[in-house]
Amino acid sequence: MLRKLLSQRESLHRPLWLVAMGLVILFGLAGCQTSAHSTDSRLRKMDEMLASELPKGTNMARVSYFLSSRGFRTVPGTKPQTIIAIVRQIDTETLRPANARVTFHFDARDQLESYEMTTAPDELPHP
Repeated sequence: MLRKLLSQRESLHRPLWLVAMGLVILFGLAGCQTSAHSTDSRLRKMDEMLASELPKGTNMARVSYFLSSRGFRTVPGTKPQTIIAIVRQIDTETLRPANARVTFHFDARDQLESYEMTTAPDELPHP
């Protein structure tokens, strides 16, 4: 009798346990997704590279150094606390070059807040 009661109790808790595990997995997967800075699939690898090398909070000097050390041309943004760069990368799958115009936005302490990307020609206008 006791065994039967315990079995019924366990069967009542099993669906709750499955729901709890499902929620843990769902929230875990949601936390792993990256925030894309462009909807253009050709820029995805550049976006991943920038997100890993220049996380939010990176100071402006470090961003400038990163860009210049890789030969990416920059110009001051139209607003204070911004840097605009043309980032070039060869797509290793298609062996075709891809260019992105990246606008970096910094806060008052010169810490990177965000950036946005769009496809771009191979050059920036001269200031």
